[in-house]
Parts: sequence; structure tokens; C-alpha cells
Amino acid sequence: MLSKRRKTTLSNLISRGISRLGRYEPIALVAVIVAAGSIWAFVELAEEMLEGGTKAFDRRMVVAMRNPEDLSDPVGPKWLEEMGRDLTALGGVGVLSLLSLASAGFLVLDGKRRSAVFLLGAVAGGLILSFALKSGFDRPRPDLVPHGAYVYTTSFPSGHAMMSAVTFLTLGSVLAQSQRRRRLKVYLILLALLITLAVGVSRVYLGVHWPTDVLAGWAVGAGWALFCWLIARWLQKRGAVEGEDD
Repeated sequence: MLSKRRKTTLSNLISRGISRLGRYEPIALVAVIVAAGSIWAFVELAEEMLEGGTKAFDRRMVVAMRNPEDLSDPVGPKWLEEMGRDLTALGGVGVLSLLSLASAGFLVLDGKRRSAVFLLGAVAGGLILSFALKSGFDRPRPDLVPHGAYVYTTSFPSGHAMMSAVTFLTLGSVLAQSQRRRRLKVYLILLALLITLAVGVSRVYLGVHWPTDVLAGWAVGAGWALFCWLIARWLQKRGAVEGEDD
């Protein structure tokens, strides 16, 4: 049994914690929780992958997207395979760099230069993190089926899945915060999510990534994007980054 003094101390700590949480906006609290959950999910996936616990799931999912009579042939008609390559290109460094620069240019023309700098910094930071994680885990690419796209880096986490999450979700959140109309905010966020999901699925469909590579990429990419969003809100409140009313 806890003594009265310990109970009082514990009660005071809980009260202080609740009081501090109450100072933050509900949406910011949700973002913190989701970001923490994303990082936790990535750590769990990484541990399972290193221990070999994901092999059966990975192989089953890759084979499920292939013609059982010919594993070199993805399921579906040829136009679907071509669409898969088109979608996967949206997560490439070239496309994401061009999109980021174009979005930064839009913000500059809209009089939000500091937001443009923050956006480019967030995307560049995510790219550096992606290369660092890939080098650290050094997981080989899938050899179960022929690759439907050229690859030149290691497999875990998926750089396309991670960078599409980082770039599109960061772009969506930064651009959404620069808009006043709620429907435009929702549209930008949903569009960012849809493109991020499509890029990740295409990587497994083309046989260049294991499913857990993509899940891990989504997790850490979403965590980074949410972290950047929280920092952007914090800077906006202090006038360091322009908001929707600027």
C-alpha cells in the first residue's frame, strides 16, 4: 500500500500533467499521440524484421500480387502494371524535389517566404533521415520476383514510401495551414494521404520492396511530417512562420 505522502505526491504529478496537457489544442495533442505511435510502429517493425519475424508475411503479400503461374508477371492487365510504374515515380527523388521547389515557389509568390524555407528544410531533413536509416539497416531488396523498376539502394525502410509521406504530408499540412477555407484544408490533407498510399502500394506491386519496408517507410515518414507540422504551428504562434492570416 502507498503511504499518504506518496499518494499525495503521485496525485500532484498527475494533476500537473493534466494541467500541462490542457494548455495545448486538442488537434496538437492528437498529432503528438499519432507521431509517437508512428515511431513506435517503426521500431516494432524494425525489431521484427531484424529477428526474421516478417519473412512469411512479406513473401505471402508479394506473391499475392503476382500471377501464380508466372511470378514475373504482376496481377492485372498490362496497363495496370504501367500505371504502377507511373505511381511509383511520384515517390522518386526527382519528382518530389521538383514538387517541393514548385510549392516553395508558390509560397514565396504568396508572400510566405519563411514558410517556403521551412517547407524545403522539412523535406531535406526527411531525405537525409531516409538515407541514414537505409544505410543503418542495409536490408537486401526482394529476390522472390523480378523487379518492375530500377533500384539502386537498400530496402528498409522504403525510401519512396517514406519520402512520399514526408513530402506530400508536409506539403499538404503546410499548404493547408496557409488556407482559410476548411474544405480546402481537408482536400489538401486527403489528397496527400491518397498519393502517399498509392506510391507505397506500387512499390510492393512492382516487387522492389517487401510490404514491411513500405509500412516502416509510411510510419517514420508520417511521424516526421507530423513533427514538422507541430514545429510549424509552434513557429506560427510566435510569428516566425507565416500563418493563414498573413
